[in-house]
Amino acid sequence: MIETAVECSRAGCRATAVWRIDWRNPRIHPEDRRKTWVACDEHRDYLRDFLAARSFPVEVSRLASSEAVR
Repeated sequence: MIETAVECSRAGCRATAVWRIDWRNPRIHPEDRRKTWVACDEHRDYLRDFLAARSFPVEVSRLASSEAVR
C-alpha cells in the first residue's frame, strides 16, 4: 500500500495538513451532518475564520496520525 500525506484544503496549497476543521452550514445541514476540511499550520486560521465569518459552527483539532496519511 502506498501512503501519501493529506494536502491542505486551501486552494493552491500543497502543504501537508496537520489540522482538522469540522464545520456545518446550519441553513442546509442537519445537526448530525459535519463537513471536514484539513489545513496546514499556515492556513488553519484562514480557513477557520472563513467559516466563522459565515456563522458556521466550527471545531478545529489536530489530525490524528491515522488521518494524516492515506
